[in-house]
Amino acid sequence: MQAAGKLMKVFVTRRIPQEGMEILSAAGVCEVNLWDSDEPVQRAELLKGVQGAHGLLCLLSDKIDVEVLDAAGPNLKVISTLSVGFDHLGLDEIKKRGIRVGYTPDVLTDATAELTVALLLATARRLPEGVEEVKNGGWSSRNPFWMCGYGLSGSTVGVIGLGRIGMAIARRLMPFGVKRLLYSGRTAKADAAELNGEFVPLDTLVSESDFIVVSCSLTPETRGMCDKAFFSKMKNTAVFVNPSRGAVVNQEDLYEALKSRQIAAAGLDVTTPEPLPTNHPLLTLKNCVVLPHIGSATYSTRRIMAALSAQNLLGGLQGTDMPSELTF
Repeated sequence: MQAAGKLMKVFVTRRIPQEGMEILSAAGVCEVNLWDSDEPVQRAELLKGVQGAHGLLCLLSDKIDVEVLDAAGPNLKVISTLSVGFDHLGLDEIKKRGIRVGYTPDVLTDATAELTVALLLATARRLPEGVEEVKNGGWSSRNPFWMCGYGLSGSTVGVIGLGRIGMAIARRLMPFGVKRLLYSGRTAKADAAELNGEFVPLDTLVSESDFIVVSCSLTPETRGMCDKAFFSKMKNTAVFVNPSRGAVVNQEDLYEALKSRQIAAAGLDVTTPEPLPTNHPLLTLKNCVVLPHIGSATYSTRRIMAALSAQNLLGGLQGTDMPSELTF
């Protein structure tokens, strides 16, 4: 047990919205050491900052592995990540040490779904290309097919992983006049009935969809799932969109599929690595739209995420329930 009156040490790896910091301060149970920067904490500073910490509040860009856990030492009882994803956490080792983990699901569902629809439309209707044409003087006399793209009306949309976010994406896409909704995953979803969603094998979804949205978790089974064989089954008029995890996609195979026009276009909010190097081949393609992982980037969502991550941290420090504890 923590000695009465002694504050527990907490390391926060980045500036987070003030709502989260205020919750930690008001609790009066911890001493917060903040990496006071908007940039990711340097590895050496991370290892130094966690020494003796009872709690760690981190972000998706912070790799929490054996080295970090060893540096923290036996006091560490909780890791709270300001993210819904947790593939940056060495869960096997964390579990061995009896460390609890908090994360921030649900609260970013709407923001991520909105961004996915925006990315799909921007990619399919070639919006970044259109902006560039205006800026570089390309907007002049036009042939009938100049800047033409692909519309949702009458289309077939395939969603890989119809969980909370996948369902939220589908609900937003259907009013555009989508004719069929296909989805794949481990099991059929009862909620899909409201959208007349069809549970189909992955190969069927890939070959019949005009738009494919990846909304699954990163697991050993899904890592590298979208590869050469996957893209070869897609229609050459199909649009591929990934707002989930970069490692689900083999980016070299995606580049070849886009360059050869085996598929029409791709929109990515996640890549491997992040940030994507500015000289990456994907960034040379007009039919590839890459965003800097901003699915949850609305002011209100980030504030809620900060508050939830702070509440999770306090629950772990005090041995009480966390609002959102990861079970693993």
